Amino acid sequence: MNCPECDAELGIPDDADTGEIISCPDCGADYEIAGRDGSDVKLKQAETVGEDWGE
Repeated sequence: MNCPECDAELGIPDDADTGEIISCPDCGADYEIAGRDGSDVKLKQAETVGEDWGE
């Protein structure tokens, strides 16, 4: 599977489960595995949690 952002090859392990985060080795974009259907993997943009600095 290729990165939706930069088209680099994403090395997704065969044993990766739903909810795991995959990072692109080229652009650094993070994706969450949203589901699997056999060998077909569905990715979604991983949510980032920012620091709220106590607010």
